[in-house]
This record gives sequence, C-alpha cells and structure tokens, in this order.
Amino acid sequence: MIAGWKRILAWFAGGVLRAWSATLHLRVDERARRLMVGDERPTLFVLWHNRLFVAAELSRRLRPSRPLHGLVSTSKDGAWLSAFFESAGLRVVRGSSSRGGREAAAGLVEVLRAGHDAGITPDGPRGPAYVCKPGAVVVARRARARVLLVGLHYESAWAVGSWDRFQIPLPFSRFQLLAQEIDENSVAAEDAREKIESVLRDMNRDTIAARPPVI
Repeated sequence: MIAGWKRILAWFAGGVLRAWSATLHLRVDERARRLMVGDERPTLFVLWHNRLFVAAELSRRLRPSRPLHGLVSTSKDGAWLSAFFESAGLRVVRGSSSRGGREAAAGLVEVLRAGHDAGITPDGPRGPAYVCKPGAVVVARRARARVLLVGLHYESAWAVGSWDRFQIPLPFSRFQLLAQEIDENSVAAEDAREKIESVLRDMNRDTIAARPPVI
C-alpha cells in the first residue's frame, strides 16, 4: 500500500501525462497502421526505455480494445509507479527484475497467454541504453506471442538527464510511429537478441532537435 497523498499525486501525474499525450499529432504509415490496427492477436511490443512517454497513448489510439500491460517493480517505489501508470491508461504487471528476471518474465508471459497485449523495454530499467538484454526474447519464446518492434521519432522533444536521456515530446508536436514484426523463426534463433537490438537501433535514430536537458 502507498500513502494516500502519494496515491493522489500519482493519479494527478498520470492524468497530466494522459492530457499531454493527447495533444500530440501522430504520423503513421500504412504498413505500421496495418500491423498495429489490423491484427488483433495478443502482441508483445518491444521499444527502447526512452520512448515510453507515448506508449499508453499509442495503445489508446490504435488498439483501444486491447489495453497495454507493462511491468512495474515489486519494490516500494513500484506501488507509486503502478498508480501512476494505471492513471495514464496502462495495465500493470508487478514483478521483480532480479534473479535473472524470472518473476518479471512470468508475469508478462501470463498476460500474453491470457490474450492481452504487453510491452517490454529490453534496455530497461537501468540500461545501458540501446542494449537489448535477454528478457524480451525469453518472454516472446515462452508466450509464443506475436512480436512487434516499435520505432518512435519525435519532431521536437526534451531529453531528460537520465541514463537513457529519456525523451519527452513537446506539447502539440508531431511524432512518427514505425513498426516491424519479428517472425517466430527469428525469435527462436540463437542470435535473436542481437537481431532485435540491431533493428531497434535502426528504427530509433536520435534525430530530435537539440534542446537543453530537463534535470
């Protein structure tokens, strides 16, 4: 449980995120739209940690009947984050990323097998940035779910002074969505992690306008 004032703060912050995200203008090509909207299968979405700002908004706009589930730590801070993400429009799966991530993977696998969407950041929660750790591949293999790699380009954004230079798009700015499906054979391959990392790096080149970081 978290203190009442922390829960109120979390829900307020989540509401701000939801309102902020609603001002953004989305550009999506026909291929990405078909992958996002045209296929109702349970899907594991894989994106870099610093592109998370619009995750709930993308789910709400393009897959409104399939709320996105994300992993939140079982730590004390995780309770605050759970309230925040739920207010922003995400469903929460609690799990520890320690002990090789077994508990975290099990929670996401259960969600996907139940027919829901889930999202994972292969370089989170502590980095290094743009390095794919094994978790995404483990979850995809165990759940046998469709895997979509996500690319996001912000027209204008702030870069936070964090380990991943987390990107916050400016209100009323534009952002572009890219998506690429990874087939079952690629997920099963020995070099799956390297392939996912390579594709994600290529889809998420940092071309945002240079702005002072937000501390």
